[in-house]
Amino acid sequence: MTHHPHSSGATLLAPSPTGKGKSRRTLRVSLALALLTTSACSMAPKYVRTDLPVPPSWPVGDAYLRQSEAALPAITYASVFTDPRLQRIIVQALANNRDLRVAAANIDAARAQYRIQRADLFPTLDATGRYTYSGGGSGASSTTGSSTGNGTGGTGTGGTGTGGTGTGGTGTGTGGTGTGTGGTGTGGTGTGGTVVTSSSGGSAWSVGLATTSFELDVFGRIRSLSRAALDRYFATEAAARTVRITLVGDIADAWLTYAADRTLLQIAEQTANSARRTVQLTDARRAGGISPRTDVRQAEQVLATAEADLAQQRTLVAQDGNLLQLLVGEPVEGALLPASIDEAAPTVATLPAGLDSRILLRRPDVVQAEYELRATNAEIGAARAALFPRISLTGIVGFASTALSSLFTGGAFNYSVSPQVSYSIFQAGAARANVRFTEAQRAAALASYERSIQSAFRETADGLARAGTIDAQLAANRRNLEATSDTLRLTDAAYRGGITPFLNTLDAQRTFYTAQRTLVATQLVAASNRVTLYRVLGGDSSLEATADGPKPVTPSGAPRAE
Repeated sequence: MTHHPHSSGATLLAPSPTGKGKSRRTLRVSLALALLTTSACSMAPKYVRTDLPVPPSWPVGDAYLRQSEAALPAITYASVFTDPRLQRIIVQALANNRDLRVAAANIDAARAQYRIQRADLFPTLDATGRYTYSGGGSGASSTTGSSTGNGTGGTGTGGTGTGGTGTGGTGTGTGGTGTGTGGTGTGGTGTGGTVVTSSSGGSAWSVGLATTSFELDVFGRIRSLSRAALDRYFATEAAARTVRITLVGDIADAWLTYAADRTLLQIAEQTANSARRTVQLTDARRAGGISPRTDVRQAEQVLATAEADLAQQRTLVAQDGNLLQLLVGEPVEGALLPASIDEAAPTVATLPAGLDSRILLRRPDVVQAEYELRATNAEIGAARAALFPRISLTGIVGFASTALSSLFTGGAFNYSVSPQVSYSIFQAGAARANVRFTEAQRAAALASYERSIQSAFRETADGLARAGTIDAQLAANRRNLEATSDTLRLTDAAYRGGITPFLNTLDAQRTFYTAQRTLVATQLVAASNRVTLYRVLGGDSSLEATADGPKPVTPSGAPRAE
């Protein structure tokens, strides 16, 4: 028998054995509706990469070195940071750093979110099995039927009573009890049920498979949302690469800073020892009546300053070690730490920048911004598709019988197919406003993408400007150090010979001390600038930029191991 649903969608039920032709037509209609999913169109705007909002090449002039490489070569951090000790520290950090663990967890979450969204492209199948026992008065008849209905927000349970009607289905019987299982509701699920009645009491068995409210993606709404989720997954993966490159750069900077502070500690120790000897000398000259007491007090000032600097440098060295331990995520062996900046600085290689500023498209932060832009572009397609009707399909196939032995016989087989079309006829302009909202989001994402490229260009140009002038500054600092050292030697000899006052020697000591510290600071700037170029140029060859957008080296989008 045929039960009419309480819904706007048509329900197609298995006919009697005499309606085989109609049954075939029903199946053909259902298959045709299902095939619409495979030919869904997309209403997302075609993505076209914007032109670079920066000059096509790096700045030129007195502050810049001449660049000869046509493109950025494929490099790894090991080719920039050549000291084996620093490489070991970086390997430790890549395995233990907590920021990287957070980034990895974010990648897993984004990948799972994409899979959740993509699952909407496929129907869900629910398996059901039921046993019902019912009893009734004599003379009642037994009726078996199927029903499909609607329940608000979920699953409804059919009515019970003689010839009664329940939410989700209608059962007809005389003097018996009918049980129906709920239908499809707003935002919920439900399937048609089987009604079995018995006049004298008995059992009812049923098994079935059902798919509920499967949306046929005719206008590409679900595919656009899946594309957006995939792009955001890749954006999250690119963000993890940024964290990785930043971590490697931070470790290199901390390692170099430790080396510089160790050198400054050595200078402070040498200056303090020299100041102690000067205090002893001036005091001896005062006791002999050669020098005034002011010479002793001035020498004591130099000693006090050197001892204060010595205490500060010991603190800084300890703090540098603490920072390295935080970045690595575990204690760092003392044998892996450098003894001086002269030892550490030459181990950081110079990274060529190439000629073409398009290499900035390989920077992970730029890649992330572009994937975010592509995601918002896909969301426009989903918003446009929401302006059109939604077509969904609910179906059930199964067996129902009053005896378990006959449950899987031909006569017990039944099925139903219920396609449904829904369209909101009044939303007060909400759907079109949502389209405008997604278009505004895309405009903002485009501006952010262009801003990231401009920031990358500025950072790279600044690094190249510093690289173009630092050698001249280092050479001048070394000449100054040599001159101040010679001046100190000459003035000290003149003072000991009684030719010049101690004030000249005091000024020479201070100038020499300052020149030593200035050279160390410049050496640190030079090495740190090479680390900065590693950061701003993308650092490693994990991404490739193509005309269709950034593509991960590995098909899964996972970071490539060094």
